[in-house]
Amino acid sequence: MAVRYDVYPFSAVVGQEQLKRALLLVLIDPMIGGLLVSGEKGTAKSTLIRSLSELMPSRGLVELPLNVTADRLVGSVDVEKIVKHGAKAVQNGLLSEANGRILYVDEINLLSEHISNILLEVSASGVNRIERDGISEVQPARFSLIGSMNPEEGQLRSHLLDRFGLYVTCNAERDPAVRCEIIRRRLAYERDPIAFRLTYQAETDALRRQVESAVERLRTVEIPQSAIRFAAELAGTGRCAGHRAEILLTETARAIAALDGTGCVTEQELREAALYVLPHRLRESVELPPELDDTEETPPPERREEPESHSEPQNAETRTPPSAPEEGKEKKSGADADEIPEIPLELRFKALKSASGSGKRAKVRSSTVRGRYIRYRIPKEKARDIAVDATLRQAALHPKQAGERLAVSVRPSDLREKVREQRCGATILFCVDASASMGVGKRMAALKGAVTSLLTDAYQKRDSVGILTFRGEGARLVLPITRSVDLAKKCLAELKTGGKTPLAAGLDRAYEIVKAAKARDKEILPYIVLLSDGKANVAASDGGDPFQDAVMAARRIVGDKINLLLLDTEFGRIRFEFAKKLAEQSGCD
Repeated sequence: MAVRYDVYPFSAVVGQEQLKRALLLVLIDPMIGGLLVSGEKGTAKSTLIRSLSELMPSRGLVELPLNVTADRLVGSVDVEKIVKHGAKAVQNGLLSEANGRILYVDEINLLSEHISNILLEVSASGVNRIERDGISEVQPARFSLIGSMNPEEGQLRSHLLDRFGLYVTCNAERDPAVRCEIIRRRLAYERDPIAFRLTYQAETDALRRQVESAVERLRTVEIPQSAIRFAAELAGTGRCAGHRAEILLTETARAIAALDGTGCVTEQELREAALYVLPHRLRESVELPPELDDTEETPPPERREEPESHSEPQNAETRTPPSAPEEGKEKKSGADADEIPEIPLELRFKALKSASGSGKRAKVRSSTVRGRYIRYRIPKEKARDIAVDATLRQAALHPKQAGERLAVSVRPSDLREKVREQRCGATILFCVDASASMGVGKRMAALKGAVTSLLTDAYQKRDSVGILTFRGEGARLVLPITRSVDLAKKCLAELKTGGKTPLAAGLDRAYEIVKAAKARDKEILPYIVLLSDGKANVAASDGGDPFQDAVMAARRIVGDKINLLLLDTEFGRIRFEFAKKLAEQSGCD
């Protein structure tokens, strides 16, 4: 076999033994259902996956880029044949090319929802249906799906996550000696790729023969009833949804037995299979049997366990045993309680809209000619961003008229324009309650921690942020709308508390600021995050009701289609739930 010099050798990668073994299992048995690799950047995820093609050339690797269009993925009319001959023919897509091979998606968690839905449907059925532009065709599309992702860039949707048969977490090597060896090998490869690959060619050839032999043995591996029963028990112990887990456990264990050269599946193979099959299927608060305690350190996406305790740790010197309250003193409760839970925060936008900004917060339809071309549409007015491919395919449907010399004649009714998609950042204004009640106990510390987590997320999504505080008799804009998250954190650290709670004034001022921002740019994604316990005690006007004034102010914000998130900062056993009532009566989140 000819030596390839364009990929790093599989056998030359240092460490990541669990990932290597999982990749070999996918090569041996396509029925396993593919593999999802999750881990931090720079852990050789893509390097190992791309080197698979040299271990089994007959399977090969087809890469699916993130900017792929539905036409390129599924297939469409062959434009070249339309232009040259005026005849319709199918141009196969990537799904057809991947039939019998491996389809690889790097950063699969960043794949658009529309494309991932197509991928999900075809991978489940094994059939690719092309129904567009006057053509209808059904093609086989059975492939092994391998995806890699960095969980810091976002999570994977649960129904797509479950479609992967195996799951592996990659972590960076911690041993300095191992890290040094990684550097040495990489430098040697960059100096002379040919000599480097020849150094590991014998190991690569031996590994290829091992995989080929395992494929031959796979059909003869026996699965006794005792192994089937043990697989069902493992899936039941993990409270896995459906029955996919136990089926994949037996398939994976059979591939492990074939790889190791054994002719029968035992509990040993099933225990190893569980390390790949169960991590992303376990329900929360479920532990594996003791023999399966060698699982990954990092939980899989969307299955992370909550921390056991949110209270601050005490050291040996300050820890005191519990005792009865002293006479004349009451036990701490309500806002004075020591333990304050962490506040889960998530910004959600109610609808996908058109925008022209930049960022990473939400996918929006582009109102300009920038962005990724995702599909086409019939223009309502004059077409300004013509989709040439769709226009030619539509024109090809017309029968050729007598005397026409052109292969294709484009009519005005044939014109199609592009629909583009891009990511856009949000404009987030934090409306912070800085009244005296927020300074009780650890409330302000918890609030600052919550806002800091949101600011970190805002930085990653390239959002614009601002901070408004209200206390005493009015509200004050501490930080105007800016992209400087560091400046926002500095303002937050210097935040002081005291005085009454003019909640209505804070909401009205926040509304004015965001409304002015919308007037300057009508296509921004506006968000107001209100952090308060809802205990309003300053009315907007003389004789008014402070709470009802706050409700009316919140309704104005929601009525103007501005996202309003109310974060209740009231903790403790005794609660008045003013913030909950405010949310219910105003319709905010």
